[in-house]
Amino acid sequence: MRAAVDVMGGDKAPAAVLKGCWEAAPLLDGKDVIFLVGDEKVIRDGLASSNLTAEQKTRYHVVHTTQTVEMDDAPVEAIRNKPDSSINVMCNLAKKGEADVVISAGNTGACVAAAQLKMRTLPGVSRPGIAVILPTFYGPVVICDVGANISPQPRHLQQYGIMAGAYASAVCGISSPRVGLLSIGEEDAKGTTMVKEARKLMRDEPQINFVGNVEGRDLFRGIVDVVVCDGFVGNTILKFTEGLSEGLFQTIIAELEEYAPQLLEQFKPVMKKIHQRHDWQEYGGAPLLGVGGYCLICHGRSDSKAIMNAVRVGKQLVNSGVNQKIVEQIATSIPGGEE
Repeated sequence: MRAAVDVMGGDKAPAAVLKGCWEAAPLLDGKDVIFLVGDEKVIRDGLASSNLTAEQKTRYHVVHTTQTVEMDDAPVEAIRNKPDSSINVMCNLAKKGEADVVISAGNTGACVAAAQLKMRTLPGVSRPGIAVILPTFYGPVVICDVGANISPQPRHLQQYGIMAGAYASAVCGISSPRVGLLSIGEEDAKGTTMVKEARKLMRDEPQINFVGNVEGRDLFRGIVDVVVCDGFVGNTILKFTEGLSEGLFQTIIAELEEYAPQLLEQFKPVMKKIHQRHDWQEYGGAPLLGVGGYCLICHGRSDSKAIMNAVRVGKQLVNSGVNQKIVEQIATSIPGGEE
């Protein structure tokens, strides 16, 4: 695996990104390398102060850039006006076939734009979508899209079902994943015009094990493995579940401290295990499905643990061959009308 990491992207960059890359050293073997894309001085100072062995350092290659895309930059304008930004250069490495996976905790819109413009989409794919794994009591649930496309067409949602299903199968090990379309009710007549049209396409699509419309609560009931929605709704769900999870843990700990402090120590190992299972940083980054190559988009708040896990997930993606599965299934999918 050859991973290109955006050192300058994210709320805690560059320190947290570099630290995460160092922590990923034990995960690297064979011909694995990491391209550290960003300010050369910052990166070399980080390498010098790291605890990596001389042998481990040979796996890290510095790619100097002079510009940075800020979190509040307009995505497309930033890609056009900052050609030497770490995001642009990172995606150029993938475009030239020099990197297998690109990883960034920077501006999500800019990452999506750069990946589309430089890495291009896979044959037959209309629009790429960001997929995240939502941990539940019954197992992982893949949600697509969570922010790449906030105004999709029915055809896009149909393809999200195909791509996210291939991802759930290849990466999560789910055989024939059950795919649901997020709506405001199970009935066919519920939802927007776009959702109703997408439902018809997904229902008739032989590449999708479609179980029909699902509601928000169904994500946690074990009746679906993949949930398809537009990027606006998906991103809202993602951020809501993150906040809810954090709030629940804080509430449980506070209640124990107040009413049963003697039980707190006994519950800590259990709470730690549950927290790890639901901690978004354990999942590293979310793949942008449908682009030529692999692109992992990390949370802007990512610390070193998230970056380390993103490297791990990137290696898993590259070895999974999920892109080939997507191309094969899109090629045999039913026509989806207007793009």
